[in-house]
Amino acid sequence: MTIRCQENASVGVTFCDRFSFDADSVHYAVELRAPGLTARVDEVVAWVWDSDLAPFLEELAADYRGWDGERSWRNNDRDLMVSAVHRSGGHVGVTWAVRPWPQAAGGWGASVTTWLEAGEQMASLAADVRAFLSGAPR
Repeated sequence: MTIRCQENASVGVTFCDRFSFDADSVHYAVELRAPGLTARVDEVVAWVWDSDLAPFLEELAADYRGWDGERSWRNNDRDLMVSAVHRSGGHVGVTWAVRPWPQAAGGWGASVTTWLEAGEQMASLAADVRAFLSGAPR
């Protein structure tokens, strides 16, 4: 599943290589791309009992008329963080940040921002992420 920035198609995020060891978690890779940048985290974990990314994105889509400030989400391991701001004109800037081994000294991090329409594009993104994490076809 790939998310492309509507303002610059060379900026994007890909969720891929989904697998699961058990019913409690889903593992997947996240790849970020932008001019001069390619970054990948191989094993992001979504736990069934943890706050999931899909509801966060669904909430952003439901608030298509806008909000003040920044909203953010992170997975339990803190190696994937997502933040969003609403801009006048009905667009949402979603910043995808990866930081593998966040507790390790000398670790690295990278981020890209994808701009999407606040309504239908955000709703479609939320549905795509839900389908990807559940393993359901979309």
